[in-house]
Amino acid sequence: MDVNAQFELSKEYLEKLKNAIDGDDKDFIKTTMDGVNHADISSVLEEFNSADSKFVIDLLDVEVGANIISDLDDDTQKSFLKEFDSVEIAKFIDYLDSDDSADILNELPLKARQEVISKIENQEKTANILELLRYEEDSAGGLMAKEMIRANINWTVVQCIEEIRRQAGNVQKIYSVYVVDNKDKLLGRVSLKRIILADDNKKIADIYEDDIASVETFMDEEEVASIMRKYDLEAVPVVNVHGKLVGRITIDDIVDVITELAEQERQLMSGISEDVEEDDSLWVSARARLPWLVIGLAGGILAAKVMGFFEEAIKSVTAMAFFVPLIMATGGNVGIQSSSIIVQSLANKSVFEENTFKRLLKALLVAIINGAVLGAVVFITSYLLIDNDIRLAIVVSTSLVSVVLLASFTGTLTPLVLDKMGINPALASGPFITTANDLLGLGVYFIIFYVLY
Repeated sequence: MDVNAQFELSKEYLEKLKNAIDGDDKDFIKTTMDGVNHADISSVLEEFNSADSKFVIDLLDVEVGANIISDLDDDTQKSFLKEFDSVEIAKFIDYLDSDDSADILNELPLKARQEVISKIENQEKTANILELLRYEEDSAGGLMAKEMIRANINWTVVQCIEEIRRQAGNVQKIYSVYVVDNKDKLLGRVSLKRIILADDNKKIADIYEDDIASVETFMDEEEVASIMRKYDLEAVPVVNVHGKLVGRITIDDIVDVITELAEQERQLMSGISEDVEEDDSLWVSARARLPWLVIGLAGGILAAKVMGFFEEAIKSVTAMAFFVPLIMATGGNVGIQSSSIIVQSLANKSVFEENTFKRLLKALLVAIINGAVLGAVVFITSYLLIDNDIRLAIVVSTSLVSVVLLASFTGTLTPLVLDKMGINPALASGPFITTANDLLGLGVYFIIFYVLY
């Protein structure tokens, strides 16, 4: 019988699993989950409450259970951990790398965390975890794992291979061996291929590469992700301020960081002020959306107030009101386009990046081209639609060109200013820039009307 064929991420399986949990059908659970990847099991258990999930995890191998809990998102993991006592959590930690163990402990209250640490039997792992807990979670020190293979530069290839064999049980993935001196200062790396092909008595000093990228413990996770992406690294060593090798960061952790940062920027650009999930409570979901909705509402009220100042102009030429939505929408769209491009470039900074003046000049030239095309289209359209009123056509087209230029300028400048101030520039691609350009567009439109009409 093909065991894996019985497991499928589907609503039908969820119903069967729920019935098995309610009916205490342990055989069904063990049989269908035997050999299934722990990431798939995590996806299934996220659909159940913590008590039901514990019932399932207790039936599985401890190592599988440890990986399942490690795979869960932070909120679900925090809820799950409440169902386990300190001894059970300590057993899970025995099967996890130090970085994943530290992540789990960070989800626990301080007292529970200390209880779990006291129950961990492996003293070396305990020391590693305690060291990692000293670092900020979003720093290189907080991301790194202590498990890695290091070789002294004075060793022979045979000694290095013996060390790899000794540490094989502790290090799940070996990408390369890091070379250090007698004081553990990082000197370089040597690939497994070179070790295998080298003569047994060959010195590590003769085959290692000293051209190696590394990060320091205090470095922000965004900088780490940028370095690993730039140099296409599967793992990067972490050193302290003295250059001593203290850990490594692997690609799986950086993928999580990149995904999390992308989600945060997407939510911020959409006007969501908190990190929310689809299954969050109604209040949490509403609270995350309300601040920018209120700002958008305030912007709409201000726009109405601005139009009130020009009430007489609207009464004298009612046709100009027809083009208000056009002016506001175009300004908002141009602003978002410009700011989004700048935000993207800021997220992928280059050593040779353009200075602020060049960026603004480029934005101006692009805006001139776009404004000229849009202005010509709206001039012809408005002239034909509104009784061949040449003056109104000039006002509308001139206003549109002006709004495109100003919106492009503000959309380019705002994220650059926010970045210099240490504020997430993605803020400039959301409702903030849209609301600002709506008001700007209205003001420009009516001022040009008074000047030209």
